[in-house]
Amino acid sequence: MRVTTASLIRWCGLSAMVAGIIFAGIQPIHPPDVVSSVGTGLWNVITYLKTLMCLLMLLGLVGIYARQANRTGWLGLVGFLVFGLAWAITYADVFAETFILPPLITAAPTYVDSFLGVAAGRTSPVDLGFFPTMFALAGGLYMLGGLLFGIATFRAGILPRWAGGLLAAAAILTPAAALLPHQFQRLAAVPVGVALAGLGYALWSERRGHVPEVSSDTSQLLPAAE
Repeated sequence: MRVTTASLIRWCGLSAMVAGIIFAGIQPIHPPDVVSSVGTGLWNVITYLKTLMCLLMLLGLVGIYARQANRTGWLGLVGFLVFGLAWAITYADVFAETFILPPLITAAPTYVDSFLGVAAGRTSPVDLGFFPTMFALAGGLYMLGGLLFGIATFRAGILPRWAGGLLAAAAILTPAAALLPHQFQRLAAVPVGVALAGLGYALWSERRGHVPEVSSDTSQLLPAAE
């Protein structure tokens, strides 16, 4: 099987597209962050989708950055690293929502409520350790990384500028969502999901001739005989 950078980047594009669709699609139907939601059928479906989304997003961002790395410069690299770190931290939170919280709803409902209350802005009666700081850090990295990566993508002009611009604009406007009631705050993530899905689709649908082909054949890496 001949593996090329073009095929790898295209599959990363598909990952980003699926992750972006999930990210945008789950926001209007996400259950409330309360104990009674945990373990319900909708909660299980949404959290499993979020787990898949985070993994696909990390893979997709690699492809988006790799496709335009030679044009985005240090801004693109910093944006990629910061945005990627935000999603890596988010994965830890989503993992807890998916696999740790459901078994605790009977044994430790106060802990579960406090955990969910971090995202909802509720005061926690339980010491959650580093988690609130980690959650706030992920939010800051998400906004900064989205802004930088979006600007770098827009300036590079290799992938659709509208998607890069939308990503940057949505990242800037994210803090304004704090002014909305909590049930509407999640809708601020929809433009980010649309932007990432658009970037992923651009990679997936791109003709092979537009992406440099580099074979995985290791013989090409050996120095030529003198």
